[in-house]
Amino acid sequence: MRIDAVPFINCIFLLLIFFILTPSYIASQAIKVNLPKAITSEVVQEKSMTVVVAKDNTVYLNERAVTPDELAERITIAAEEGSSVLIKADRDSSLGKIIEIWDLCREEGVNQVNIATMHEMK
Repeated sequence: MRIDAVPFINCIFLLLIFFILTPSYIASQAIKVNLPKAITSEVVQEKSMTVVVAKDNTVYLNERAVTPDELAERITIAAEEGSSVLIKADRDSSLGKIIEIWDLCREEGVNQVNIATMHEMK
């Protein structure tokens, strides 16, 4: 008795083509933020909630735009859990928006608020 290998090889080739082409159809949603440069920046190792302020002052949390009320609610939860907040703000975003988020964090009792920067070599 002889086993025909052609159907098996066809299946393998179809799976190979499927796995090669699938990643090209997955669209990654990312928020483009040009971080400001700083010479004295440090690496933050702890778990923190990341708030992104885009160039047009839109605030994102987990890559989803949020309203000020939603942001306040999530920051309150972060404060209760004892986690810190990392603000990633575009260098062209409004300083007033960043300070508004910083003040909201302090009002809700977040112990540590950090601002993300790119490390600039001297």
